[in-house]
Amino acid sequence: MTKERRKDMIYLDYNATTPVDPRVVKAMTPYFTEIFGNPSTLYGLGAHAHDAVAHARQQVAHLLGAQASEILFTSCGSESDNMVVKGVALTQQAKGKHIITSQIEHPAILEALHFLEQHFGIEVTYLPVDHHGLVDPADVAAAIRPDTILVTVMFANNEVGTIQPIKAIGEICHQQHVLFHTDASQAVGKVPIDVADLQVDFLTVAGHKIYAPKGIGALYIRDGLQLEPLLHGASQENGRRAGTENVPYDVALGAAAELMQAELPQAHLRQLRDDFVAQLRKVFGDEIQVNGDLAQGLPTTANISFLGHNGAEILRDLPGLAATTGSACHAGSKKISPVLAAMGVDPQIAAGAIRFSVGRYTTQSELDHAVHLLENLIHS
Repeated sequence: MTKERRKDMIYLDYNATTPVDPRVVKAMTPYFTEIFGNPSTLYGLGAHAHDAVAHARQQVAHLLGAQASEILFTSCGSESDNMVVKGVALTQQAKGKHIITSQIEHPAILEALHFLEQHFGIEVTYLPVDHHGLVDPADVAAAIRPDTILVTVMFANNEVGTIQPIKAIGEICHQQHVLFHTDASQAVGKVPIDVADLQVDFLTVAGHKIYAPKGIGALYIRDGLQLEPLLHGASQENGRRAGTENVPYDVALGAAAELMQAELPQAHLRQLRDDFVAQLRKVFGDEIQVNGDLAQGLPTTANISFLGHNGAEILRDLPGLAATTGSACHAGSKKISPVLAAMGVDPQIAAGAIRFSVGRYTTQSELDHAVHLLENLIHS
């Protein structure tokens, strides 16, 4: 994001997407024009490209506490989610057709499951969440059946920032010999992740959430697991995803992962977010409601309902403030957020919700100005 652009707009929607970091652009640029070889070829250009992809795979693996052999590059988080849900359904048919998830998952999970329900006879249990948006691990344990083939629960919710008890769920799944996937698109790089400690079998990464370009993602697949590919063809990605490797974008994701690793645990962003919420509480008092649990949630996210107001109308009247009424995938909808509905938030309160999310380039002065803009509009 250029300085000129930021002067015109206060960007508080990092959960929707992040600008590509200039250091990431610098790392990927040579692979468009200079080192443009096909990684599957044996001569110099191809070998250099192959080595670059291997290095990027190691960088992503390091961020997750994984082995490089366990990292599969994809086109996005949604592809990674679809590959797990559909791939497990195909490879585990002999065991059963039951999958467990939560009511507040990303559409990439929910729509993939609906597809499997409609066309493959998969039975899905949709677990409830509490008023903070938390799944109870005891509910997971109670829902597991002999024919359960997969549990998929997101690491952190994109709208309210709630971090799920992934380790506890992982332990339950491991004890019951059920595969476990978590969509960590919002959590990667914001909180420390160690896939072995969490006992996850699959984990989704989305590049554009960590300052890499849109159009690149990754999927952690625990060594030894078989997963039916979504794309069939040649033997790229160890036979798990056909198609010539997107070398520049693979390199970009690797560079972005390394930069995120250096910034953990994002304490400075939590402080910025907390100061912003404190200012809003000082100005608006009981005219606002915080949705979710700030203390236990992502350090970057605050979902705030402005009571008696409509969140979409507030944002419409503040074109210089970039935030959203929910996830970017639902931003065009006039209905209240399904996430807030699942949390039991009153519909009138949910209608006033705005998600603010800070990131690498957020400044205190921007947040101060955002509070000023909101105060002038709502108290005018």
